Amino acid sequence: QVQLVESGGGLVQAGGSLRLSCAASGRTLSNYAMGWFRQAPGKEREFVAAVSRHGGTTYYADSVKGRFTISRDNAKNTVYLQMMSLKPEDTAVYYCAATSGAAQSMGVVRPPGVDYWGEGTLVTVSS
Repeated sequence: QVQLVESGGGLVQAGGSLRLSCAASGRTLSNYAMGWFRQAPGKEREFVAAVSRHGGTTYYADSVKGRFTISRDNAKNTVYLQMMSLKPEDTAVYYCAATSGAAQSMGVVRPPGVDYWGEGTLVTVSS
């Protein structure tokens, strides 16, 4: 199995930046497309971003496109989410996810076809 552990969450001011990291252990990370989801209080978990197994293709929710960047370093078994121009509505628990399917499917399939979830890290954006 794969274990995913997020880090980097915290409290930031609106307009600020934050980088989340997801460290994987177990099976080789390159076997999986990776993604990030988030869940705000009172809302369903929603897709944020995904990246293909070798980092060549990325997908983003419209709400974060142009502000967030997903990347991966398979040599380090780590996935990142660089968040810029943060808004209060970005406040949520952010979850790292791995799938044996296609990265594109993460933003389409409901419920998402995720094989492994991280425990989540809280991002709070103050106005």
